[in-house]
Amino acid sequence: MGSLAVFLSRCHRLLPLPAHLSRLGLVGKQASRPVSSGCSQISCHRAGSSLYLRPAPSPSPLRFRSNGPTLCLQFSPRTPSLLQPGPVHSRGGLQLHTSSPRRALPAPLLWLVLKPLQKLLAIILGRSLRKWWVSLPSNRRQLVHEWVRRRRWHLAAGAGVAMVIAALLLLTHLDESPVTGRTRLLVFSRENYMELAALTSEAYMEEFAELLLPVTDPRHKVVERVVQHLAQRNKDIPEVSDVTWTVHIVQSPNVNAFVLPNGKVFMFTGMLDTVVDVHQLTIVLGHEMAHALLGHSAEQASLSHVVDLLSLILLTAIWAVCPRDSLALLGQWVQDKLTQLMFSRPYSRKLEAEADKVGLQLAAKACADVRAGPVFWQQMEIRDQLTGEPTFPEWLSTHPSHRNRFTLMDSLIPEALELRESCVCPALPESDPRVVFSQSVQVLLKNAKDRERGPEGASKTHLPHSHASLPPALPSALLPQTAPLPSPSVDQQSKGPVPVVASEILAVPVPAQDRPQDGLQIS
Repeated sequence: MGSLAVFLSRCHRLLPLPAHLSRLGLVGKQASRPVSSGCSQISCHRAGSSLYLRPAPSPSPLRFRSNGPTLCLQFSPRTPSLLQPGPVHSRGGLQLHTSSPRRALPAPLLWLVLKPLQKLLAIILGRSLRKWWVSLPSNRRQLVHEWVRRRRWHLAAGAGVAMVIAALLLLTHLDESPVTGRTRLLVFSRENYMELAALTSEAYMEEFAELLLPVTDPRHKVVERVVQHLAQRNKDIPEVSDVTWTVHIVQSPNVNAFVLPNGKVFMFTGMLDTVVDVHQLTIVLGHEMAHALLGHSAEQASLSHVVDLLSLILLTAIWAVCPRDSLALLGQWVQDKLTQLMFSRPYSRKLEAEADKVGLQLAAKACADVRAGPVFWQQMEIRDQLTGEPTFPEWLSTHPSHRNRFTLMDSLIPEALELRESCVCPALPESDPRVVFSQSVQVLLKNAKDRERGPEGASKTHLPHSHASLPPALPSALLPQTAPLPSPSVDQQSKGPVPVVASEILAVPVPAQDRPQDGLQIS
C-alpha cells in the first residue's frame, strides 16, 4: 500500500484518476512482468525518479502490479464499473467512467418531510418519561428529586450554554432583505428554495393541466404583457432581472393569484374578473412579484422551522406532565393554536403588508396609477359585504383586513407618486380614483335609500364617469386600450422617450367572464 501511495502521488499530474479507482482490488506483490497477452495494458517502469506509461494493444481488466518501489498499472476501458455508469471522460486515449451525479433533496423539502417525524419523536419521548416516572417507587422518586436539587446549578449552567449556542446560530443566519433592507432570519437559502420552487411548479402544472388557458387566449396575453412590463421597468433590481417570469392562467372562479420564487406566475380567472382596470391588475401582480423577489416563502419557512424546534421542548413537556393521553392531546392542540396566533399569523400579516408596500413601488415604476390600489381594497370590502362573505377578526387571519390594507396603501400613495414621477412617467389625470369611488358609493347608497321610500320619492342620480365606478370586471376597462407595449430597451432612469402608462400596454380586448362569488385572498 505504501508503493501505491507513492505511485499515485507521482502520477497525479500525469493522469488524474477517478475517486472510485481506490476501491478496486490489488493483485499480489510479485516481480514485474508482462501481464496476460492480448489485452490493453498500461505498463510502467521506473528510471531514476521518472515514471513512464505506455499503452498495450488490447483491453483487459484493471490491475496493479508492484515490484518494490515500482508499480505497474493495467487499465481496460471495458472494465465493468463497480458503481452506476456515468459520463465518460477521455484523456490520452483512455476512457474514464464516473458515477452519475445524485441530487440531494432541497433542505426545505427535507424539513417538511421530517417535521411530522420530529413531533412524533417528541410525543414518544414525553410519553415514555411519564410512564417511567409513574412506574418508579416513591423512594426512587425521592432520590431523583435529591439528585436534581444537588445539581440544579449545573443543570442551569447547561441550559444557559445551550441558549447561548442557539442564539449564536441564529445570529449567524441573519440576512438583509432586498429593496427594504430589513434584517431577518433566513435559515434556508434562496438557492434551496429555487430547487423547491422547481418541484412545486411541476406539481402545480400537473394539478392545473386541464385548467390552463392557451397562450393565445386574450386574458393570457393581458397578464403576460403586464408581467413583462413590470419586469422590464424594475430590471434594476437583481432579484427581478435574474428571474425568467412566465405566466399561467388557470380557469377557476377562485379569486387568487400567486408567484413562485422561480418566477412562475399563476393567475386565476376569478382574479381577472375582480379587478376593475389594468392599473389594479398591475398593483395585484406587483404585490405577488414582491413576495417572490423578497423571498418571503423562505423567510416564513425559516421562522416556522425555528419555532417548531423550540416547540418540541414544550411538546415533550406536555406529554410528560399530563397524566392522561387525552389531556396531552388537548394541551398539544392549545400549543399549536397559541403558536399560530402568537407567531405564524402575525408574521404572515407583516409580510403581506411589506409585499403591499414593495408591490406598490413596482407598480409606480411601471407607470401605473397607484391611486387605484386603495380603491381595490375598498371594492373588496364592499364586495364581501354584498356577497355575504364571512368576516373574521384580523388577529385570526394570515392577511390584514381589507380596511387596514386600504389605510396602509392610502398612506403610501404620496411616496409612490413621487417615485412614479422620478421614473419619467406621463402625468396622471386630474380625477383621483379614490375620490370618484367614494362619490360613486355615496350615490349608490342614496339611490338605494330612494328605492326603499317608493317610486314617488325616488330620484335617479347619475354616477360619476370613471373606470372606478364601472362594474368590477376587467373587460370594461380594457376595451379602449389599443396601444402597444413600450420598447424593452427603454429604462426607467433614461431621459429618452417617455414610457407609456400601464393602461396603454394592452392591445387585445378580453371577453367578459362570470363574476366570482368568493372573497379575495392574495397569497
